[in-house]
Amino acid sequence: MLLSNWTSLLRLSIYFLSFSGGIGFCNELSGSPLCTQESIVSFGLEEKEAARRIRHVISRVCNGTVEDVVKRLQHYQDCSQIQISVSLVESLLGGFGDDWKSAMGFFRWAALCSGCKHTLRSYNKMVDLLGKMKQFSRMLELVSEMREEGIITLETFAKVMRRFTGAGKYEQAIEVFNDLDSFGLTKNTEAMNILLDTLSKEKHVETAREVFLELKSKIPPDAYTFNIFVHGWCKANRIDEAEWTILEMKGYGFRPSVITYSTILEAQCRNRSVHKVYELLDKMHAEGCIPNVVTYTIVMHSLAKSHGYEAALQIVDRMNTSGCKPDTLFYNSLIYVLGRAGRLSEASRVFEMDMHLNGVTADLSTYNTMISAFCHHSCEKEALEVLEKMENASCVPDLLTYTPLLKLCLKKGKTVDLLSFLMNDIVNKYHLSLDLATYSLLIHGLCRAGKTDWAFLLFEEMINQEIVPRNRTWKLLLKEAEQKSMHGTVERIKELVKQSRHFGCSE
Repeated sequence: MLLSNWTSLLRLSIYFLSFSGGIGFCNELSGSPLCTQESIVSFGLEEKEAARRIRHVISRVCNGTVEDVVKRLQHYQDCSQIQISVSLVESLLGGFGDDWKSAMGFFRWAALCSGCKHTLRSYNKMVDLLGKMKQFSRMLELVSEMREEGIITLETFAKVMRRFTGAGKYEQAIEVFNDLDSFGLTKNTEAMNILLDTLSKEKHVETAREVFLELKSKIPPDAYTFNIFVHGWCKANRIDEAEWTILEMKGYGFRPSVITYSTILEAQCRNRSVHKVYELLDKMHAEGCIPNVVTYTIVMHSLAKSHGYEAALQIVDRMNTSGCKPDTLFYNSLIYVLGRAGRLSEASRVFEMDMHLNGVTADLSTYNTMISAFCHHSCEKEALEVLEKMENASCVPDLLTYTPLLKLCLKKGKTVDLLSFLMNDIVNKYHLSLDLATYSLLIHGLCRAGKTDWAFLLFEEMINQEIVPRNRTWKLLLKEAEQKSMHGTVERIKELVKQSRHFGCSE
């Protein structure tokens, strides 16, 4: 499948270049490492083919039950010859999306195959999916099965409690915690913290507090227990309770950490309470809990989102005064803030000079942020120069590197030379596989540019890679093809949409 993906995208790259008169590219192909690429991806091809066959068989079960999926797999000759491995099971379980029936059917069928014994990881994947899709009875049946197999752990119950709480069934989550002993697990501080964290993150911090008051005489809290409440109260925008929790924390003999205070700082930023941010920074210094570079990065980024870029940039002066040394993540955030504020020359100075002077190395995210900043302000030349510097620094780009460049290219209508150059980089130079977001971006952009034939080629390639298109994507392409009286293309689009519905859906 991977080889098919690579060679198909290579064909797509040639297609783009044929429209731009890409002289020299075909000559490069004669010396391209196609054989090397084939040998690289040959490892695991047998397993990938097995996965493809299994998915194909399951896709033929329309609106069936779990049992229907099992029967289909049992009676299909090709599947009976497949050697089921742990990696194959785990890989397929992660690819069913929200289709719990197909996943459960495959899971049950695999257990019937000789030599296959489900691992804890496989069970947990299935438990989590069933919980996500609110199939709680089946989820608990599987948990009981895990107990009989003797492979159940606290990680399993963490997933169960989170899924119950996420569905608003926090009482059931508490019952699960109370039943831990019957599964051979101990109700200790770690288990209590998982329950409290689950409740707090799902906006049930008051319930978490009630549970804690009931348990604290039996199970001793630790520093993390109180950090959970600080985070929960801040998420509920009840900062007073978070500050009171810090006092309680001290009463138990635990000192608030930089993380504890950083959580409150982030909440104060969201509330646009800049003066309180500075007051808390002063308090941290007074208590000997010195803010670190992570603290300043969080504050700067949070202020940028809530109070404006200028307020965010003022925190840089505070950090410099404190003697705190910046790191790569801080500089990445600073470049982002400067770029969004339109201060590109300062962002460039940070990128070109300040990082080097402070001995901080640019990483992939640094280059991506700088490219994105230039593209945001339609500075195509400067963005491409950063891309060149990135390559010279032996920093390998990813799809996020090219996304803003592709957006800018399509926005400016440069769908020949520049788009061909970028696609050549993505497909032929770095062998990157396009994802749903990138396919969608290109198809929409090419449709707007009137390049319906190119857009269709991408759409066809997308379906061949079993990537399900968003509804608005295929509807736009279909409309464009109909308006241009591309009758054959219209019918093919309809066929491909129907085909895609066999392996999932995307809104």
